[in-house]
Amino acid sequence: MKRLLTLVTSLLFAGLIATISTAHDFKAGNLEIGHPHARAMVPGARVGGGYLKITNTGSIDDTLISITSDRAKETEVHQMSVNNGVMTMRPVTGGLTIPAGQTVELEPGGYHIMFMGVEKPFVNGEIIKATLTFEKAGSVDVEFAVGSAGGARSSATDNHTDMGGMDMSKPQ
Repeated sequence: MKRLLTLVTSLLFAGLIATISTAHDFKAGNLEIGHPHARAMVPGARVGGGYLKITNTGSIDDTLISITSDRAKETEVHQMSVNNGVMTMRPVTGGLTIPAGQTVELEPGGYHIMFMGVEKPFVNGEIIKATLTFEKAGSVDVEFAVGSAGGARSSATDNHTDMGGMDMSKPQ
């Protein structure tokens, strides 16, 4: 019985540690930043993408005005869209507004973070540190967990829904 209790306690403890270690959320004022992640880059690549979810629990809008990372010479918010079958990707000028009481997702196929001028490509399993600066909430340090290069859509084989790791299935 004591052995069984020890085993159960060990499993519960291991589960708690696993849950804590995979928790990947950050907070700045009324903003909750959920699960920042990036994709691994192929050798020689100098541009990478970052994704996260920002929830504004406050009663006034806030704006993401800048992003910095020591792993990239430049870091910007971009928006990808598809119009009449043509993909465009442009930087978001003037910052990205996070409306009060709403969530904005930065994800493949829409808004996302571009890490540009990357000297050492991101590798699966590493953490990329960055600082997000908001107009009202101020700055917050976040960590982007790097996953596989293909992401969740890496097995797509038709309709051009996965072009180099960019999910094209969500026209904006």
